[in-house]
Amino acid sequence: MNRTSPLPPSAASDEIDLFELFHAIWRQKKLVIGCTLLAGVLGAGYAFLAPKTYEVSSVLRPAAINELDALNRSEVYKLPPADALLKVGAQLDSYEARLGFFKDHEELFKAFKKPGQSLEQSFEEFNRNSVNLILPDPKKSDSLSNYIRLELQYPADVDGVAILNGFVDYAIAAERQQVGADLKVIVNNRLTELKGKIDAARSNYDTDKESKIAKLLEADRLKRAQLQDELSALRLQMKMERTNRLAELAEAISIAKSMGIRTPTTPSSMADATRSSGQVMRTEVNNQKIPLYFMGTEALEAERAALQQRTSDDFTNPRIAEIGKELQLLESNREVEVLRKRGNEDIFLQDVEPLRAEVARLRGLNIDMSNLKLVTIDRRAQEPLSPVKPKKPLVIALSLVGGLLLGLMIALIRYFIRSRSQALPYTALGDSSFARREGKDESL
Repeated sequence: MNRTSPLPPSAASDEIDLFELFHAIWRQKKLVIGCTLLAGVLGAGYAFLAPKTYEVSSVLRPAAINELDALNRSEVYKLPPADALLKVGAQLDSYEARLGFFKDHEELFKAFKKPGQSLEQSFEEFNRNSVNLILPDPKKSDSLSNYIRLELQYPADVDGVAILNGFVDYAIAAERQQVGADLKVIVNNRLTELKGKIDAARSNYDTDKESKIAKLLEADRLKRAQLQDELSALRLQMKMERTNRLAELAEAISIAKSMGIRTPTTPSSMADATRSSGQVMRTEVNNQKIPLYFMGTEALEAERAALQQRTSDDFTNPRIAEIGKELQLLESNREVEVLRKRGNEDIFLQDVEPLRAEVARLRGLNIDMSNLKLVTIDRRAQEPLSPVKPKKPLVIALSLVGGLLLGLMIALIRYFIRSRSQALPYTALGDSSFARREGKDESL
């Protein structure tokens, strides 16, 4: 007769009893507490024995408007307070500025120097791990967020306050010096530009003056040449007139001799002389020109002799005297002399008064930037009250939590190992009994 056998223990449910699990962990509470205390001790040892790291910070804000008013009113260099703050921030973030401060103050960075490392390598490690520049959120446009914060982390044997404050002052001084150098360059360039414009005006004036002198002298030469030509033509004309007069006199003398006229007479007088010799007073009105030979040979010969002895005919024409006067005036041009004898010619330059005023203003600018306040140091670095690393409470708390978790993990592992080891013998024993029962059933 067949009988149904019970199922082996291996076929039982694998579900975990949480109550039994908790009870198992509770039985191992000493182990859990020991791991927790051990981890806590180790964490406390690290917290108290690890090298301490301190942190200092400095906050910069825009300078007051009146601090940069003199610079901005110069109309040469515009630097609003916000831009000045950004320039200082760029200087603080500059690798070159940090390296320069590192080299100039090596005594402050002895702790960062390691054997076998060059100066630049030591600075690179310091710059990468110790200095942090924090800028405001660009999404915030309110004036309260306009600041720059510089943080420095350093070990206990380093004077971090002196380093940070010194670097902030160094960066501000470097940027102030850069602004002064930029202003000086801009002013010099502007002065050079204005000097070029004044020189161009002076050159134009010299060119205009020489051109005016040349025109005046050319006009004088032209006028002199015209007067000389006119004088020569007049003298030739008068010479020809004298020659013609001599020819007329010779002809008239010949006629007067043939007619026997020795003294001046008229045609009516000659007619009356042939009629009577009575004393008669005659008045003759005649609009006809009396021929020249009626002057008589004596008068005509006397005029001819005078004309033949004449050496110059200039006195006979008043225009000759006028030409001589004009030629004498042309010997010296007083306007040209005045132009050439000008002492200070700059006062005659046109449209240069604004340029000279600008030159005087630029030369009167105060380019000394030693007292220029670019930013306001809202908070200087001060000695910290406690280190930022390691954070003892946090380290100890994390150590205790880690020790507790480690103890729980070990307790769970031991519980499962123990449970597994207890389940294996029972399973083997149950399988053999089941096989024997099966054999008995088959034999029956």
